[in-house]
Amino acid sequence: MTGLVGGIELTAWLAAGYALALVLVAYGIDLLAKRAHLANDEQHTEGFVYHEDHDAWLCPEDQWLWPKSFDPDNRVMRYRGSPLVCNSCPVKDTCTTSDDGKEVGRTVDPWPSSESARFHRGIACAVTVLAVVFPVVASFTVQHWPSQLVLLVIAGVTAVAGIPLWSHLRHSPVDPDGVLFKSLDENLEERAATIEAVQRRRTSYASDRRPDPEAPVALTLGRTRYASERKRAEENV
Repeated sequence: MTGLVGGIELTAWLAAGYALALVLVAYGIDLLAKRAHLANDEQHTEGFVYHEDHDAWLCPEDQWLWPKSFDPDNRVMRYRGSPLVCNSCPVKDTCTTSDDGKEVGRTVDPWPSSESARFHRGIACAVTVLAVVFPVVASFTVQHWPSQLVLLVIAGVTAVAGIPLWSHLRHSPVDPDGVLFKSLDENLEERAATIEAVQRRRTSYASDRRPDPEAPVALTLGRTRYASERKRAEENV
């Protein structure tokens, strides 16, 4: 005989509790995967500072790591230091074991746009589906309509609770074309072009076109004064 708790069958309470627990598990899976992802990024970039204006990393030894490649599967931009610089660095042994230069990565999209992140988010979404299906199926096994109502309400609550996971996953597709990145030479060329453009704009300012009063004007006045003095001397003679 099925017991009643508050007019609701014990089976319904257990099924409702299990469904809510599945929702918590789903969010727990997603949260742990996200933290592991961020911790991995921080571990590989510890001591390095990203400069967005240069799209490059500055290492603790004041050396630059420039973009070299893009990983479309994990949505990660790869940056690498010069092998010549890294191999002669005094702290190379504590920084990297590679002879091709230190490499760091930067995730270009928010969670969960990479393949690995979407995999864990997919697992979390699958758990939310179980959280909805379980109380719906359990509603057919109970005998009283209040118990069925409770189970259907719980199914609705779990469905609403899982919407953020599904929504973020749907709105963060992987871009198969990757992203545009600039190499070291391209960054240097762009910087040189910017400096040249700034210099050209400066030549159009009135202050740049105004003559220097301390150079040509002073010499002109000096020559005029000396010429007038010689003329007066000749007249006196």
